[in-house]
Amino acid sequence: MLFRQLFDQQSSTYTYLLADTASREAMLVDPVFEQARRDVALVEELGLKLKWTLETHVHADHVTGAWLLRERLGSRIALSRRSGAEGGDRLVEPGEKIVFGKRSLEARATPGHTNGCMSYVLDDRSMVFTGDALLIRGCGRTDFQQGDPRTLYASVHEQLFSLPDECIVYPGHDYRGLTCTSVGEEKLYNPRLAESIGVEDFAGYMKHLGLAHPKQMAEAVPANLKCGRVDRKNFMEQADWAPLTYTFAGIWEVQPNWLEEHAREVQIVDVREPEEFNGPLGHVQGAVLIPLSKLEEKAKDMQKAKPIVTVCRSGARSAQATVILGKAGFERVANLSGGMLRWRAQRFPVEGGAE
Repeated sequence: MLFRQLFDQQSSTYTYLLADTASREAMLVDPVFEQARRDVALVEELGLKLKWTLETHVHADHVTGAWLLRERLGSRIALSRRSGAEGGDRLVEPGEKIVFGKRSLEARATPGHTNGCMSYVLDDRSMVFTGDALLIRGCGRTDFQQGDPRTLYASVHEQLFSLPDECIVYPGHDYRGLTCTSVGEEKLYNPRLAESIGVEDFAGYMKHLGLAHPKQMAEAVPANLKCGRVDRKNFMEQADWAPLTYTFAGIWEVQPNWLEEHAREVQIVDVREPEEFNGPLGHVQGAVLIPLSKLEEKAKDMQKAKPIVTVCRSGARSAQATVILGKAGFERVANLSGGMLRWRAQRFPVEGGAE
């Protein structure tokens, strides 16, 4: 079997590609909207036929790429019947098997984070894909989207801890750079759900997490209840000047590492205010300062033949800048993903700024 673990940095989401090497039939678990072009490229490069996309649950922190992949590759969408989502090709019940070639995944209901949470166990029980039900030394939150700590506790102990200790757990997320764990490890060391911890202790722990709601929740949940369907026609276009990502909000983005290598090939337009441009974060070398409030007026003086990358502190104002420039007739425009915060975090060079 072919196996790849993929990662979306923005939402810290893992996507998993599994394929039967004989038939080349494949499936993706938890694809991400912004990574659909990446996933298509990988499937095509490996000579695979994507048969299924599987959702572990209705996500609140990112939009699924399932609908995009079905449009591009003809894959089918599978998710729990209890998810409440529309547009799936197969509404899965516990115990059903999703087949790819001679291999299969068994669906196990693991509600508690959401009503529709499913974990998927490989046919030889060597791997399990747990979504947010069981994370590495943690678990998904239980304070919204039908969450219930006692239900989650039962799900993990009955459906996941009943697997062999050596079964490798592949979670839906990790925020510390860890990639996988095992059933045996989590039974011993999970600070929330270990076998030594009772259900009341777990319920009390989860009640007092005090977490803020996910930033994309208002956008992600409604979109995922439609399996990520969009009505735009240009979501999978291939740009001829940079490897761009198209966000669910309709913004083309470029990654910091690409801009650092190709800065001389584009116009870098920083849309912050002067005190920010020369402030602690500094600015990208070669960037031109045009505050967002003046961009529409100044656009007439900019070159349309040369691509533009817009920049701000976090990527929010510069996202709006791409919209303004698009309306002004600029066709090759992209936002710097994560703005100067991400640029500095990845230690790319700046002009000005604090050490």
